[in-house]
Amino acid sequence: MTGLVERGWTVLPGLIEPAFLDALRSRVDRLFEEEGEQAGSEFKLEPGAQRLANLADKGPVFIQVILEPRVLACIREVLGPRFKLSSLNARTAEPYNGVTQPLHADAGAVADEQGYWVANAVWLLDDFTAENGTLRAVPGSHRWRRLPEGPHPNEQLITGQAGDVIVMNAHVWHGGTANATSHPRRALHAFYTRRDKPQQQYQKRLLRAETIAGLPAEAREMLALDDPLNDELCSRQTGMSGFLR
Repeated sequence: MTGLVERGWTVLPGLIEPAFLDALRSRVDRLFEEEGEQAGSEFKLEPGAQRLANLADKGPVFIQVILEPRVLACIREVLGPRFKLSSLNARTAEPYNGVTQPLHADAGAVADEQGYWVANAVWLLDDFTAENGTLRAVPGSHRWRRLPEGPHPNEQLITGQAGDVIVMNAHVWHGGTANATSHPRRALHAFYTRRDKPQQQYQKRLLRAETIAGLPAEAREMLALDDPLNDELCSRQTGMSGFLR
């Protein structure tokens, strides 16, 4: 976990088994077809990218994603033992989109007196290359306890192969780069937060009754479905994003 602690991110190579990778790609592509212009409407839209939101409600494969033990072990390194899913979205960088995200920390988060409170696991459904809209990040910036105000000379590209998972301390300054290729670049973003913070997407309100009825106990816990504190927190504040307003 040295990279995650010191640098602010680590790459888990080949974590997604080929059959599961195919299942995730197939489900994401089908959802984009089904939802059309409404895709991502539960969250926020972004120029140059397509999004899906509320994925915990849209197939058992996504419940497997949020409960993956090897990822959760990394999240625990950042957030400590008590955390929950904040949101699960898909993001596709469109071909030749010409859009580079500004550097940001997810949810505009700055570490508080209890420490870090956001972490993100990026599931690579396609290769992340220097040309197709991969992530860039500033190593060590999660420890600076402030938000970025523009580009930084120490930015580094984070690349990987389809099937890898990038786990980030989401306080690290980061952003997506422009896709300069003719192919879309797909990923899932499993975003976690400490139990004392509101969810980015209030799962209890978004999930259908039939989805909730079929969830195992560990998923109910991760989604904070039986947590009065989460209900209170989300009644006051939700929908946070690092750069989308």
